[in-house]
Amino acid sequence: MGNESVNATGERPVILVVEDEALTIMDLSDVLDAAGYEALQSASAERALTLLTNRNDVVALITDVELSGKTDGFDLARAAAQMRPGLPIVVVSGRAKPDPERMPAEARFVARPCRGDDILDVLKTLMGRAG
Repeated sequence: MGNESVNATGERPVILVVEDEALTIMDLSDVLDAAGYEALQSASAERALTLLTNRNDVVALITDVELSGKTDGFDLARAAAQMRPGLPIVVVSGRAKPDPERMPAEARFVARPCRGDDILDVLKTLMGRAG
């Protein structure tokens, strides 16, 4: 079940989802799973950066702005963009406004309330796989 979009090697593209709200991350993970991606979950920016450092199979990053820990989503997005130039990054928030000073140039901001599908659409556009 759920392996309709597995590529020739049997690997699904891995998307790192950084969010400290359990229901939100579960919902988004379900949407990504249904679209043929593997959601790699992290509740903190610090852990997310470790995952990005240790795993080269991560093809994109979705992060909330408000995270547990010292680093917020804007800082995580900037660090990730420096670490992995060209990595598609989506920053999501229901409270913060998009801050061009703190967002990497290639990242996109999605305001909540939004659906997981909305985030997926933005991500696909960034990844050059719209539609």
